Amino acid sequence: MIDEIQQQQALATLRTPRDCLRWGESCLRGGGVFLGHGTDDHGDEALALLLHVLALPHDTDPRMLDARLLPHELEAFVALLARRVNERVPTPYLTGQAWFCGLPFQVDERVLIPRSPIAELIEAGFQPWLDPDQPLRALDLCTGGGCIAIAMAMAMEDAEVDASDISADALAVCQANIDHYGLGDRVRAVLSDGFDGLRGRYDLIVSNPPYVDAADLAAMPEEFHHEPELALGSGADGLDFTRRILAEAADYLSDDGVLIVEVGNSDQHVMAAWPEVPFLWLEFERGGHGVFLLTRQQLVDHREYFAG
Repeated sequence: MIDEIQQQQALATLRTPRDCLRWGESCLRGGGVFLGHGTDDHGDEALALLLHVLALPHDTDPRMLDARLLPHELEAFVALLARRVNERVPTPYLTGQAWFCGLPFQVDERVLIPRSPIAELIEAGFQPWLDPDQPLRALDLCTGGGCIAIAMAMAMEDAEVDASDISADALAVCQANIDHYGLGDRVRAVLSDGFDGLRGRYDLIVSNPPYVDAADLAAMPEEFHHEPELALGSGADGLDFTRRILAEAADYLSDDGVLIVEVGNSDQHVMAAWPEVPFLWLEFERGGHGVFLLTRQQLVDHREYFAG
């Protein structure tokens, strides 16, 4: 905890960004906060909060470290640090911004904070599974704030992307991000319970659905409980929604279409539930796991295992 006395001491003694970063990192370390919503370093976490308060970019001139801060800037930084430690609010919710695929996105507690390894697949144009010379119709199922859908459209200029979610609140954030990037002609926010509100076929379906099993959900650090539970938990084994995807996706894929789904730590449950299915488990250079790929033909060939 950072109590009122400590906050007042900080306001009385901190003067520069360098002072704030040193104090902030000490508070974050001492407070035992969980990192994993955009940074993996306490210093970077403090820096993200400070740059937000000062309205400065990430590549700010290091000479600014010894500039004098105004009283209201110090007050804002100390208040954010106190919330981060005392309330365990993830930094992107405090700043209203998260980064994905090198792009900034609006986030708040209506949507998950993006952190999917699928970013690497987007940056690679989903090669070698997609034909780079063919226009792409794609679906981001369970889009949340629209980060995957928008990043796909930014990376592949001919792509048309549906961004679907069951949550109208999440889609409001998604639409704000679509508008920010001026992609309304190629990215469409769709209110849909699974595939129920969708029409037509897609060359690519990507989904980062709720996949946390009951045991992991109960054990998650407090920071995760600020995120919408609807987007995290999915039954005892974390696969309630994934079962729906596997049973229905073939009907929404083109003949050469591909399905990519992130299931995280529930990958073991996937392999145990469907040992006969040839899931291709993708590997990532920057970390991450539990993402599988199936072709439409594989989904059709193994449909009997996904039914019921």
